[in-house]
Amino acid sequence: EGVPVRRISRRLATTTLSFLAAPALAYYALQGRPDPGTPRYSYRVIKAFPHDPTAFTQGLVFADGIFYESTGLRGQSTLRKVRPETGAIIQQVKVEDRYFAEGLALVGDELLQLTWEENTGFVYDKTTLRLTGTFTYPTEGWGIAWDGRQLVMSDGSANLYFLDPKTRSRQRVLTVTDGGRSVARLNELEFVRGEIWANVWQTDRIARINPVTGRVKGWIDLTDLLRPEARGPEGDVLNGIAWDRASDRIFVTGKKWPWLFQIEIVPV
Repeated sequence: EGVPVRRISRRLATTTLSFLAAPALAYYALQGRPDPGTPRYSYRVIKAFPHDPTAFTQGLVFADGIFYESTGLRGQSTLRKVRPETGAIIQQVKVEDRYFAEGLALVGDELLQLTWEENTGFVYDKTTLRLTGTFTYPTEGWGIAWDGRQLVMSDGSANLYFLDPKTRSRQRVLTVTDGGRSVARLNELEFVRGEIWANVWQTDRIARINPVTGRVKGWIDLTDLLRPEARGPEGDVLNGIAWDRASDRIFVTGKKWPWLFQIEIVPV
């Protein structure tokens, strides 16, 4: 989903940021009016961690006490291990310049990294970050997540694609809806407590999705988590969700954000 951000003009970026500063208007303009019966949630910041402000975050995973992060843009894409407390890069591999890296999932001892338009996924050894294989898929690649049983990916549409974790072949397609209407621009994904959480691109909202029915169970509004004036001139958007299963902690960040936040979700 990188090109629209890269090509966006400063004037359009300013307009986009003004939308993000007004949650109701932004949601109506970019995603349609939410169903009034769908629960709403806000957030409380528990802690802020330093984050590389040059990292065009596409995928985020927490495991073994560290962050695994996929960053995008052609010529700048990487896979990296990051120390939470300092934001320091522990280990990093560069993706070939012709690829635009996207979502990231940890499946056992392997890291799966998507690419945007190249229909190619990469498989890495979790410990060494050594490339051990590739796989293909017929759509664009945006987000990917694994919960120990299910592997699911997004392509920027309203569809989620469940894959066989070994062959990565498609098993089923699930259309995400809210109040009977499809929810498009699904981006970075994470399984959290049995739900699929999805960033909706160009908004400050996360959809909490039932993985069986595809219905949105709730909307998390993260408006002003990073205020518009703190964002870059290209309107760097929310993207990146990680769940620490051992300690039940939620982490979120955005593309080129200088901070990564641990948050608590609170009902509205």
